[in-house]
Amino acid sequence: MANNRNQIVVQNARAALEQMKFEIAQELGIEIPQDGYYGNMLTRDAGRLGGNITRRLVQMAEQQLAGRRF
Repeated sequence: MANNRNQIVVQNARAALEQMKFEIAQELGIEIPQDGYYGNMLTRDAGRLGGNITRRLVQMAEQQLAGRRF
């Protein structure tokens, strides 16, 4: 298993991030390995998935910031 040094700051966020990953993968038509091993996934698909997750997280942050008054 890969050594993942990324730490989730808000523990409840893990489930939300996993759900987002599956939703985006479904939208893009990418198969997520059921056994959790991503070694056989195409690099292009993994990059598209990660890029879209990042894009959506940035959009969410921008929307939250736009709603605040400074």
